[in-house]
Amino acid sequence: MNDDLTPLDSINAEHASRPTWRQPLGWPSQRWLGLVALAAVALLAFGLYLQHVVGLEPCPMCIVQRYALMGVGVLALLGWVWRWPRPQLVVWVMLGLVAGFGAFTAARQSWLQWYPPEVVSCGRDFYGMIESFPIGRAIPMIFRGSGDCTQIDWTFLGGSIANWSFLWFIAFILLAIHGVRLQVKKM
Repeated sequence: MNDDLTPLDSINAEHASRPTWRQPLGWPSQRWLGLVALAAVALLAFGLYLQHVVGLEPCPMCIVQRYALMGVGVLALLGWVWRWPRPQLVVWVMLGLVAGFGAFTAARQSWLQWYPPEVVSCGRDFYGMIESFPIGRAIPMIFRGSGDCTQIDWTFLGGSIANWSFLWFIAFILLAIHGVRLQVKKM
């Protein structure tokens, strides 16, 4: 130990090397995964509030986005539980892919809302499509969008639910990229 350092200096030096709440980019991967899981649960709870309290019925694309959000939340929770670098790396990669799928779905729905098709027909609901058609036909029908996918029933700060969903999925993708970088540094 260096005699020139006082006990207070050694404590400050130890503190400076650890990430704090004021240095969010220096947070460990596990803290980020916990934050992503918490955000996913909060967003799912808000979606259920809009459905069951406000009375908005989700369209097929909204349900697909909900499933993607559940996938992000479950993956983040698994990564939060696993403390080893390699499984967390796999979780971050998978989380980024699921969030990318959710972002694609939300972007498609936003595009349909901004540029609705000429002929709008109310199609089947999500579960009706899955039960009635083979999965190979149902998936394109979901992404084609039905009449209720083009409706904007609720907005916040000028953005529809699909717009906000897209922004959240992009945030999750960016966090996944950051998480992958953190895990690669550990290896």
